[in-house]
Amino acid sequence: MIAAEIQELNAHPAEIADILRNYRTVAVVGLSPKPERPSHQVARYLQKHGYRIVPVRPGCHTILGEKCYATLKDIPFPVEVVDIFRNVQAIPAIVDEAIAVGAKVVWMQSGLAEPHSARKARTAGLKVVMDRCMKVEHAALGQ
Repeated sequence: MIAAEIQELNAHPAEIADILRNYRTVAVVGLSPKPERPSHQVARYLQKHGYRIVPVRPGCHTILGEKCYATLKDIPFPVEVVDIFRNVQAIPAIVDEAIAVGAKVVWMQSGLAEPHSARKARTAGLKVVMDRCMKVEHAALGQ
């Protein structure tokens, strides 16, 4: 049942391509300052491909040359994509914040899927991607 629900709620390939082409400001929730961590590698890749990366990591001042924010609500400008690198238990609160700040997309990285939060985001008008890596999906587009 959960796999079918994830498939139903998840963005289709054409929608993912549209997101990657048209939404360029990405708040990376859980971005690690450690270069060996997947969140850091994905954010660095996206940054090199023209995306504006906004680190969301309490206790850090800068990551990848960008100012860090403790929460999405602390970011003083609009973000389009909220890319989540936190554990699945943190997703409901992050999705609530994404809705509150007017994000356009909630992106749950590889290994992350939370159907209840995905449904809530979709109902609020956000696009939802689950269990996919932005770096991998972008590279697959050949951009």
